[in-house]
Amino acid sequence: QVQLVESGGGLVQVGDSLRLSCAASGGSSSTYTMGWFRRAPGKAREFVAGISRHGTGTYYAESMKGRVTIARDNAKNTVYLQMNSLKPEDTAVYYCAASISYQVDSIGSYDNWGQGTQVTVSS
Repeated sequence: QVQLVESGGGLVQVGDSLRLSCAASGGSSSTYTMGWFRRAPGKAREFVAGISRHGTGTYYAESMKGRVTIARDNAKNTVYLQMNSLKPEDTAVYYCAASISYQVDSIGSYDNWGQGTQVTVSS
């Protein structure tokens, strides 16, 4: 039901930062658990970060912990992913997703997905 649109990706250099945004429409933001996932070339889609319905709980993949921060603004129906100290291996298509489940790190828990935004990190 909820529609998701990612933005903020682009071409950056090693060590740069990016903030991705996910705009939601067609649903009440506070009723959804939100997550960010990514798919790198030749690899499976993997969990990056998740946030609870009211933003009180945040969760991160071990591979990204310390370099990413997830936040949400339910009044604006928007979820953000701040990424710092980017590396070439961070190159991927980044997707946001919405779920009515409390499980934030499982791909199968998410019912709605955006189309993704490309992040390319070069040196």
